[in-house]
Amino acid sequence: MNRLLLCVGSAVAALVLAACGSDDDTPAAPAASPTVTVDDATTGAYVVSVGTADALAVGKYYAAADGSRLLVLQGTDDRVAQLYRRASAGAAWIPVPAASTATTVTLATRAAVAVTSPTAAALAGKYRVAIDGGHADFTLGADGLLTAGSATCKLSGTTSAGTLPGTLKLTLATSGCGALPASATGVLVADPDFAPAVFRLVADNDKVTVDLWAYAD
Repeated sequence: MNRLLLCVGSAVAALVLAACGSDDDTPAAPAASPTVTVDDATTGAYVVSVGTADALAVGKYYAAADGSRLLVLQGTDDRVAQLYRRASAGAAWIPVPAASTATTVTLATRAAVAVTSPTAAALAGKYRVAIDGGHADFTLGADGLLTAGSATCKLSGTTSAGTLPGTLKLTLATSGCGALPASATGVLVADPDFAPAVFRLVADNDKVTVDLWAYAD
């Protein structure tokens, strides 16, 4: 009898331990991000469109030889509405803002455009960008450094040789700039289509995009 009670007691104890193991304190596995795929393109820069004739979005697509990619889709105000980027061949596409469902981006049209690789030395000078009804001014040095000016919104950071056509790599820091994130990474894009703007700063912090058009000050 004692042996039977011992077995029953052991079984109950095992059930109790199993129940404890399912306590809410156990961390839940993170939910998988929705899968995002974007049409690939050979190395170069393109003017592209996605969607259908009655809901067409246009933008620029930059494809580097190392497999990195950047697709910037414009909104009605010519600002970034959606950004997709890929760090290298075989890496996952990152959408900013994030996708809530699985997404496939098909290029309805693409037209190759000629771009020239910019250099900080050639672009060195003082610039101004519009920010939330105000502005920020900064200096881009020949060494690639962005130095904040006297406005309340402070922009600073670094640029360096880029892999994407027509771009420089960008790290950006902000202070006192309203809804802009405190830090972001992306590209400085020089494109004649942006005139009279000299270049454009396109970056993100994985959650929100930064799109600043720089004019000579």
